Amino acid sequence: MSDEAPSFDVLLSGTVFLDIIFTGLPRPPAPGTEVWADGLGSCPGGIANLAVALRRLELRTGLSAAFGEDVYADFCWEVLAEQEKVDLGHCRRFYGWHTPVTVSMAMDHDRSMVTHGHQPPVTADELLDPPPSTRACFVHLQAEDEAWVRKAKEGGALLFADIGWDRTEAWAPDLLTRLDGYDAFLPNSVEAMSYTRSSTPELAAERLAELVPVVVVTRGGGGAVAVDSATGERADVPGLSVAALDPTGAGDVFGAGFVLGTLEGWPLAQRVRFANLCAALSTQHFGGSLSAPGWADIAMWWRTVRRRARDERELREYGFLEDVLPQHGVDEVRRASATIRLAPK
Repeated sequence: MSDEAPSFDVLLSGTVFLDIIFTGLPRPPAPGTEVWADGLGSCPGGIANLAVALRRLELRTGLSAAFGEDVYADFCWEVLAEQEKVDLGHCRRFYGWHTPVTVSMAMDHDRSMVTHGHQPPVTADELLDPPPSTRACFVHLQAEDEAWVRKAKEGGALLFADIGWDRTEAWAPDLLTRLDGYDAFLPNSVEAMSYTRSSTPELAAERLAELVPVVVVTRGGGGAVAVDSATGERADVPGLSVAALDPTGAGDVFGAGFVLGTLEGWPLAQRVRFANLCAALSTQHFGGSLSAPGWADIAMWWRTVRRRARDERELREYGFLEDVLPQHGVDEVRRASATIRLAPK
């Protein structure tokens, strides 16, 4: 890697959605009925979840994405560029292509989603030429090869990957061959078990560790299991007890926490615990991107744990925060609101 200062700590490419989140639903809507929700939030979603979570951990984050020219795109651009300070220098706007929209309905500590959108008008390779000295890239694994990913790897970037829900539910194991050259893979338990035909997240992690050096399988509120086949480290981290409102985007927030810990050179178990904490804190707020914690949220959680004192496990396992927190700011972060933009006074 070049000795010059890195252009980005993390570089991302993907699709930005407008997320509309309903919480407090008493039941799923049935045909011919109307259900009222107690809460409503709006925020950028999709790849924006990860971009915002990374920035709130003070990582220099660049995003490459297509944006429409509609009001939804105006809102998403404004939040990402002006509020969250994500670098959008590798983004372009396209007239006639509308912003994809996801409606998320949070119920019983889980969520269901309805999405509408069209393929972006250009590919990632048409938008993005990775700057030199980029430290890491986080990639949504796809069947198609992307030249920008190869170029970033050749420039010394670490490659992190996750994978999405298979709409066909075929879970073709051939897709896992695309992991060649990646440094870390972070699927959730359903994805990991389905692609590897495994009966448990732990067994799935062991099998995936044969394909990629570091594997982390998330288990929702149940924490995560991780294997580093290069060092022999293993970690099995339980979930944290928090008052969860909406789990939308928690996996992306987990990924951001794990990337930070990796770039800081932390041991595997410490990286997984920190990612687990970030994800847990994000479920206490609406939406994916703007639910991500900042350092002030993490510091507040740690102060609460220290005051309780009775939870010896959390005091012991998260004690590394004593050294980490003084290195970072404590600015408050903004949360999702019920409307996409308030008119100026």
